[in-house]
Amino acid sequence: MKRIAALLVILLAFGTFAFARGEQGGAAGGGQTLIGIAMPETHVLRWQKDGASLKSIAEAQGYRAEVAYGDADQNQQNRQIQGFLTQGAKLLVVGNINDGVNSVIADAARDNVPVIAYDRLIMGSADYDYYITFNNFKVGQFQGQGIEQGLNLKSATAAAPKYITLFAGSPTDNNSKFFFDGAMSVLNPYIQSGALKVVGPYPETSADNANFQRIATENWQAPIAKTRMENLLSNDARNVTLDAVLAPNDTLARAIIEACLADAKYSGGKLPVVTGQDAEFDSALSIKNGQQYMTVFKDTAKLAEAAVLLADQILKGQTISIPGAELASGALESIGDTGRKKVKAYLLEPVIITRDNISIPVNAGFYSDAEAARLR
Repeated sequence: MKRIAALLVILLAFGTFAFARGEQGGAAGGGQTLIGIAMPETHVLRWQKDGASLKSIAEAQGYRAEVAYGDADQNQQNRQIQGFLTQGAKLLVVGNINDGVNSVIADAARDNVPVIAYDRLIMGSADYDYYITFNNFKVGQFQGQGIEQGLNLKSATAAAPKYITLFAGSPTDNNSKFFFDGAMSVLNPYIQSGALKVVGPYPETSADNANFQRIATENWQAPIAKTRMENLLSNDARNVTLDAVLAPNDTLARAIIEACLADAKYSGGKLPVVTGQDAEFDSALSIKNGQQYMTVFKDTAKLAEAAVLLADQILKGQTISIPGAELASGALESIGDTGRKKVKAYLLEPVIITRDNISIPVNAGFYSDAEAARLR
């Protein structure tokens, strides 16, 4: 089995324990240093994979590691994190749900327990110093470039415009703003020239909070995105054929495509160009089959490896040096701005994936052997 298949086996082996002990955090036992891993939810597959990866890699490095999943409930995640602290965790890796996590991050600081914000910045807190993620502005730029390429926007004109509708991720996930702003940095010139027309709300950037909230998708929930797309198709987009949908991740992309396929204008297979992110297997298969247009591959196994290396160096008091990760500087420093301080943000590089290069995540061992065989 390739790497991710092995990690899923680990997830199955430990999953029942992790969920059963979720409210208490890490279990007692052994003399090893405990790292507590708090992941936000399981309905997005990548968080299951990340939790399994972080746990297995930390254990391979000689640490005792426990993972808990917050089920998109910040109060539950707070109890899980408090449980890790009670059990004597020496470091926390936290993929938070919203800024309601700040109270337990403050508890960790009082206990001198370092916190690594994992792939989601913990906003409004000055009580931690480290954040590890991908270059999420670039993720959004790739999504915008996917639409630019898929619609051949460089040849589009105001006389024969293309039509697009916009979706964003969870309003409580600060990454959603970077994804959106990255995409709009590519798309706005075409909108302003009239070559691309927006159907539905149009926040030029995430700074237009009122309109951004209208296109945001609470807790990244696919049913919410599907319902909104169905409403768009019945109302604002009733009299136009959409050429593209800016979808912020694969889970929402598939829900949007499902809504389109139920509409007579798209049921014959003439789908809009739909973007995505995370290179989930179902979306990779959809790309291969000509439905979803693109995704962004963020090798979360590498992110987990980098996070554990960062944790190891912090715990050992070593100089931080993470191969393949860039310390954000210059304009990118804002990626680590919590509103209270700028934390050290370490950025890994994403990769744009279309039908032409679907072999990249396949060859990286991102899928099981059986899944990879269906993508070849």
